[in-house]
Amino acid sequence: MTHPPFVGFRQISRHDQLFKERIHDPYRARHKPSEPAVCPSCGAVFHEGRWQWGEAPEGAHQEMCAACHRIRDDFPAGFVTLGGEFYAAHHSEIMHIVHNVEKREKVEHPFNRIMAVEEKDGGTLVTTTDIHLARGIGEAIHNAYQGDLEFHYNPDEYLLRVHWTR
Repeated sequence: MTHPPFVGFRQISRHDQLFKERIHDPYRARHKPSEPAVCPSCGAVFHEGRWQWGEAPEGAHQEMCAACHRIRDDFPAGFVTLGGEFYAAHHSEIMHIVHNVEKREKVEHPFNRIMAVEEKDGGTLVTTTDIHLARGIGEAIHNAYQGDLEFHYNPDEYLLRVHWTR
């Protein structure tokens, strides 16, 4: 039995594909730290098998988390380039979205952090410690303002470049 097409139905192209990693992030630990552990730089705690925000128990040993390693080495996983005339006219609103996405992500995922924000050539470059934060920033801006959004993922380097213009 065939069904008639829905009136007003149109196929929506999806932009929520996950990037499949061929290699893992070189900054991710190859072993789980002994529990409890605390990052001496940011204070994240390794507890119940994952890094999270919270109080470090007394006697926790110190081990630097992957995000702090990236920040120390100045080796971003995500690059978000923002530009265009619309961007220039709405710079502060768009940057507010950028920081809100980071704030929301960082609550549950301590490795999702903005490393730097650099104004250059009439646009802005935001570097992140994780590819998923870069992707989330690009998608949030695109959802709010449309424009042109491109992703360039390099699986060999665990690197995502996001370009948004309008």
